[in-house]
Amino acid sequence: MLANLLFIIIGIAFLYFGADWLVGGSCRLAFRLGLTPLVVGLTVVAFGTSAPELVVCLRLNGTGSPNAAVGNVVGSNICNILLILGLSALIRPMTIKKQVLRREMPILILTSLLLCLMLSDGQLNLLEGVGLTAGILFYVWSSLRVASRDESVKESQVDLEHATTPITSSRSLVLIIGGVLGLVAGAEFFQRGGVGLAEDLGVSKAIIGLSILAFGTSLPELATSVVACIKRQGDIIAGNAVGSSIFNILAILGITTLVAPMQVPNISAIDLSVMLGTALLGLVLMAVGKKLTRIEGALMLFGYFAYIWLIMMRGGAPA
Repeated sequence: MLANLLFIIIGIAFLYFGADWLVGGSCRLAFRLGLTPLVVGLTVVAFGTSAPELVVCLRLNGTGSPNAAVGNVVGSNICNILLILGLSALIRPMTIKKQVLRREMPILILTSLLLCLMLSDGQLNLLEGVGLTAGILFYVWSSLRVASRDESVKESQVDLEHATTPITSSRSLVLIIGGVLGLVAGAEFFQRGGVGLAEDLGVSKAIIGLSILAFGTSLPELATSVVACIKRQGDIIAGNAVGSSIFNILAILGITTLVAPMQVPNISAIDLSVMLGTALLGLVLMAVGKKLTRIEGALMLFGYFAYIWLIMMRGGAPA
């Protein structure tokens, strides 16, 4: 058991620093292309911080643990909304853009509902993988098309550029490559330790995916959001959390299923319902006053820890 815990700790370290380098390099390149902070959060940062989920899910599915792979995505989405947005709002209340309320959150709700329907037969087949992958391509394309250029966005871009040390394009590419390598190494350690721990504790791999794996692979989103709070980049926080959740369903599960269809009979309807309910709750809280307050953030955090307590109490036999 100690060896598996060590693997998890090492994996989290690699995942964190790998994602940090990947997001840092990607953001610099994105801003050089003139993208807005919200679009950067919804696309570049969301994909960069979702990369750990992709690598972990590919390896879990490839080694015969598809329940843990899907559980990782479901748990990560719950973590993104309740923990990451909740903690960010608790640190610094944030104003929510109309685009997030009118477009991004409804898309997240629809994709969450779609995943619930797809998993109703206990599997994700090749056709469903094609549909999910096509969905993320359309989402990115449409996000770039609806990108706006108002004065507040331009000012936030200037503030970010002056507040940070300039990084050349070549150095950004080095950070991106180093980040990808770090994610691959981290995923290997994390997957080995997570599955091994599940077997040691007699807990189902689906539940390990919903809790430990989900939290570990959500650390990049959490770290990115905390830093964005400090820098008063609320658009990046909301875009990162919501965009990453959309990427998790469409891109991560889509690509993973394209590589190998998944049989996932042990994903509980309760967990899928919590994922969908979390997205609905996020929309309601964001719509009230067009912002997330500290009280709402505390409520979201309470909901997350209550959910973790629930799945830990539920336990389960090895899958």
